[in-house]
Parts: sequence; structure tokens; C-alpha cells
Amino acid sequence: MAEAFCFLMRRNLAEAVPAITWPQGIDLVQYRPELAEAVHRLMELGYREGGGRVPALDAWQQRFETDPEYDPSLCFIALDGEGIVGVCQCWTSAYIKNLVVHPRAQGVGLGRALLLHAFKVFRERREGFVDLKVLEDNLRAQRLYESAGMYVVRREPVPV
Repeated sequence: MAEAFCFLMRRNLAEAVPAITWPQGIDLVQYRPELAEAVHRLMELGYREGGGRVPALDAWQQRFETDPEYDPSLCFIALDGEGIVGVCQCWTSAYIKNLVVHPRAQGVGLGRALLLHAFKVFRERREGFVDLKVLEDNLRAQRLYESAGMYVVRREPVPV
């Protein structure tokens, strides 16, 4: 099996964050344990499309909620009339761990709005930069990140 690679991408938060345009009908809430199952389902769906993997629900929720960098106020959940359509899970180290948008909400700017919202929150927390990792072959995500002012810092192998 060929070795996979990802890019570490970064955005300088000294640069202004563009105005956020939320798609119509979207409400933003923060993570709560009762949302874990729906968030996990969306992450599984997102990983199928964008590559990578997510552990089983119980393991994922336990790791997520007990991680030293976990802060529920840094996990942004986008809801529409049918349920959760977007998740931007961030760590306290100004790191975006996951950004997933449901297929029914793709192409309307929700991913960009969640990304810019994370930038804004980290900027308000006086962070200098925000980082994330993206698989090398996930070109759609890379284009989104680049369009929001992120740039590649380095290429690294994906741990197996």
C-alpha cells in the first residue's frame, strides 16, 4: 500500500478575517454531549468522502470529550431544519481538528463560513495562527482553505 501524505496548512490571524456570510436557515450552536451521535454520523460521512477515518462512537466521544485540548465552545455545530449539517471541531491550540459539511449543505458556503468563524474566534482569543491538516489528495478541501488565506507549511506522512 502506498504511503499517504497530508499538508499542514496555516493562516496568519494578524490578517483581517473576511466577513462571514452564513447560508440561509443555518443556526450555529456549540457541542453538547447529547449531540455526539449526530456529530459522529456526520464525521463518518465526511471521512468517507474526504478520506481518513473516525473511531467508533463510544471511543470517539470518550477521546474527544477527555482530550486536554477539548473545549466545547470551540466545537461549532451548524444546524438546518433537518439536523446537523456542519461541524468545525477545534482544539485550544488554535488547531482545526475536523471540518465536515453534509452533502445536502455543500456548495452554499457553509464550509467557508465555519472556517472563517473559527478564524474569528481564535483571533478574538489572541492567537497568532490557526493550523489544520488536510490529506494531499483532498483537493476540494485544499481549495477552500487556500481561498480563505491558508497556505501549506509542510507535507508530512499520514500515520498508519
